[in-house]
Amino acid sequence: MLFSELPLANPLQRAIRAVGYETPTPIQEQSIPSLLEGKDLLGIAQTGTGKTAAFALPILQLLLDSGKFRAPKTCRALILLPTRELAIQVEECFKQYAQFTAISSTCIFGGVGDASQKNCLVRGVDVLVATPGRLLDLIGQKAVSLKALEFFVLDEADRMLDMGFIHDIRKVVALLPQNRQNLFFSATMPDDITKLAATILRPNPVRVEVAPQSTPIERIRQELYRIDKRRKGALLKELLLEHTEMKKVLVFSRTKHGADKIVRVLEKAGVKCAAIHGNKSQTRRQEALKNFKDEKIRVLVATDIAARGIDVDDVSHVFNYDLPDVPETFVHRIGRTARAGKDGIAISFCAPDEEQDLRAIEKLTKIKIPEGDKAIFEKLPPPQKETPESEMRNARGRGFPRREKQAQNSKPAQTPPKAPKQQPQKSAQPVQQAKSEHNSEQLQKAGFHKRRRNRPGSKARRRMRESGNIPN
Repeated sequence: MLFSELPLANPLQRAIRAVGYETPTPIQEQSIPSLLEGKDLLGIAQTGTGKTAAFALPILQLLLDSGKFRAPKTCRALILLPTRELAIQVEECFKQYAQFTAISSTCIFGGVGDASQKNCLVRGVDVLVATPGRLLDLIGQKAVSLKALEFFVLDEADRMLDMGFIHDIRKVVALLPQNRQNLFFSATMPDDITKLAATILRPNPVRVEVAPQSTPIERIRQELYRIDKRRKGALLKELLLEHTEMKKVLVFSRTKHGADKIVRVLEKAGVKCAAIHGNKSQTRRQEALKNFKDEKIRVLVATDIAARGIDVDDVSHVFNYDLPDVPETFVHRIGRTARAGKDGIAISFCAPDEEQDLRAIEKLTKIKIPEGDKAIFEKLPPPQKETPESEMRNARGRGFPRREKQAQNSKPAQTPPKAPKQQPQKSAQPVQQAKSEHNSEQLQKAGFHKRRRNRPGSKARRRMRESGNIPN
């Protein structure tokens, strides 16, 4: 089947030719006809298979067919996404597909000022791409209403719920009109997510699944290097310097601090790179992503905020500097390469305390990851002996029970408690005599001092207290 055979209007067909599409992907071929019929859809496909076009093109076609016009401060289609980067990318796709139509679109997300976003919503938009937090914020400010909504899309549904957006999603769904078309797209669909989708989708939705869940793309060649944590940076540096064909490399770190540390190591080696994570401002993140797309930098180091939805063409290699705690995240990470029918390579580093994560990944993907060339280890510094303190520091934040056992083993032997120092007792005879006589001078000599009040007060209040009008 070709895109020209699909029942899409001429402006959309013209836009499809302009972006260079000819043959629809399996998820597009199976989803677009059902969506054009107005059915709810639950789509499951690997990342990089064209899910955005699968729901964007039929929505645009149905908006054109309806003949309706947007009302002020309303939207006709809502696409809800987990991250700012993904929201910007999806809105760019809508603009490309609707470039020869009068359909408007805008993107709202947190981390930036909302003044310009509210201005875009004053006259209303046809397609609103949003993240949950900023959407609810603008709804609370009455900058946008969902009363005229016709299409609701939840993209990366499992990721949305994993990131804790479940309550925000329920709040948004409660504001939607009953008569709407619902679309769920995700790369994985666990049972609990399926149950939640059943409460939002209309009865008997169309289910489209073009590949087994959590199966890596077969075109990705994988390699594994078992190495201690302290030498991961040296190994990454040697691989990049030795293999010049690694021109567009994406490196995944578990933590924000770890991502910045990788950048410092690579910059010392003369490798152009940048980091993208939650502590970076939206401007810095967009700048780093643009430089990576334009090949102004060779390496982009990212946390899992970039594991999904970041569509960068021609990523040659993906490095798992730290293995993820969640096996499904590994699938989305390596899915950043081998996109649009091209080949790719995924290289993973595994420290001794990450063996459990590696076994979970291989069990999920049903693939035994082959080990890479061990000759590279001869160029690395010798391994350093790990101490109990360094093992605890390396395992910090991973949440495994073995951390507690390590903490117990690393505790120093308990020493018997020291006996408390005994204060010299003062004679009770002058104290009793001072108390009985209520003589302030004798009280002070006996060791009793007037208690000082530390609470603040005005000068007038202090004068009243000294005069005796207010008891001390």
